[in-house]
Amino acid sequence: MIATWLALSALTFQADTSHAVIPRPVALTRGAGAFVLTQRTAIVAAPELAALAWQLADALAPATGWRLPVRTAAAATPAIVLRIDRSLAPLGDEGYRLDVTPRRVTIRAPHAAGVFYGIQTLRLLLLPPEILRAAPVEGMAWMVPVVSVADQPRFPWRGAHLDAGRHFMPKSFVKRYIDLLALHKLNRFHWHLTEDQGWRLEIRRYPRLTQVGGCRSGTLIGRPSNDTLQHRFTTVPHCGFYTQDDVREIVAYAAARFITVVPEIELPGHSQAAIAAYPELGVSGRQLDVWRVWGVSDNILAPTDSTVAFYRNVLEEVLELFPGPWVHIGGDEAVKTQWTGNPAVEARRQQLGVRDMHELQSWFIRQMDQFLTGRGRRLIGWDEILEGGLAPNATVMSWRGMAGGIAAARAGHDVVMTPTSHTYFDYYQTRDVAREAPRIGGFLPLDTVYAFEPVPPGLTAEEARHVLGTQGQLWSEYLPSGRDVEWQAFPRLTALAEVAWSPREARDLADFQRRLLGFQQRLDALDVNYYRLR
Repeated sequence: MIATWLALSALTFQADTSHAVIPRPVALTRGAGAFVLTQRTAIVAAPELAALAWQLADALAPATGWRLPVRTAAAATPAIVLRIDRSLAPLGDEGYRLDVTPRRVTIRAPHAAGVFYGIQTLRLLLLPPEILRAAPVEGMAWMVPVVSVADQPRFPWRGAHLDAGRHFMPKSFVKRYIDLLALHKLNRFHWHLTEDQGWRLEIRRYPRLTQVGGCRSGTLIGRPSNDTLQHRFTTVPHCGFYTQDDVREIVAYAAARFITVVPEIELPGHSQAAIAAYPELGVSGRQLDVWRVWGVSDNILAPTDSTVAFYRNVLEEVLELFPGPWVHIGGDEAVKTQWTGNPAVEARRQQLGVRDMHELQSWFIRQMDQFLTGRGRRLIGWDEILEGGLAPNATVMSWRGMAGGIAAARAGHDVVMTPTSHTYFDYYQTRDVAREAPRIGGFLPLDTVYAFEPVPPGLTAEEARHVLGTQGQLWSEYLPSGRDVEWQAFPRLTALAEVAWSPREARDLADFQRRLLGFQQRLDALDVNYYRLR
């Protein structure tokens, strides 16, 4: 079906870049004429789509100045019609049809998510960029070209990550970020909530996690040095956390945009903020400060039953706040020097009958896997969770290249491909680093992102089905504000969104770059602080 749609639409689509359709639909065919949106236009939707209809009305109102009526009965033209159509089941859970004639716009899908994505194509991509303005735009003719769109995503996991541990991101920006993900038809928000440098999630059973762990006394200025005497720090504390009410609000906000929030609670490494709050979680038991330095702390959780019980209690509250299937437990960069040679840890290793410290970490991860599986959830972690043996129900995020993801897929585990080579947007966007603010390092230009293929060669068809998709990573050591995050994310996340949504055979860099020129007008209208291609 996809090949047929591509063949039918290729010539038409290549000729039409003025409406900047990103991600590129499976099929888009232009006709003659246009639908003109006026204050006489009605939005017609069945009761089960009423929330989406009102969402569309709310979105169109600021720029047009019209509050379009929402009706459930068939309306005379002109109208925007939203419909559930079970006959379109082959399009999957998120596919849709969008048909525009001079008298009517019709969006049909087998499920509400598809209707939502059809609305994004209409509102954000086919209407003029000015539709995104927050006040009435004078003298505009709100015209939608006559088109027929048949569309569905390639991958079920199309995500973006945000590190709020190293630099706290306020709730207002998190919601803005979610809006930008929805614009790109992304459906997973990976929220990194705990780190050596800060614990950002209220856990009512353990209030010191945020009272102590949520605030560091200062922040390293510049890059870390091997000579710690050279370190200089700000004298302003960096503090912040999300209350449970904040989280519920953000999760609901994302759900209304068909985005699943995936929380990350790091263990056993990247845990110094938690150990600072509760020293008994650490190997030495001594009091620590929340870390002020970038990099990877040597401080690691003690592999004890009491530590496991503590984190299971934390996860009990996490599960109440986040209804999605996945909980990310990190598992990366767990420095084991404090475990090696420690008499208590060595005795624990022998008691458990594990061979080495990698297997000891695997034991830790398995405890979390058993806990989450018993509650109907799924554990996901970075590819280090493969070391020492993979927990039975774990999903792997493969960040150190693709090898970990390939091994996991061949073992029958689901995988999200997130290699640094293509998806780490905290990397530089140019080799002329003197023109950029300090970043973590690396070089990742837009064309490299666009060239990414999440399914590596060599996998069988059955193994390839375990590749759920991909997402962009934004670690915040050198991203202290939402404006910095936007600068690093866009337009590279725009390119990755097309990788995740559009058919592989439809991707064309030159065509994407032409459409991106028009899409940037949408980013301008939304005041997104994006990196402008030179």
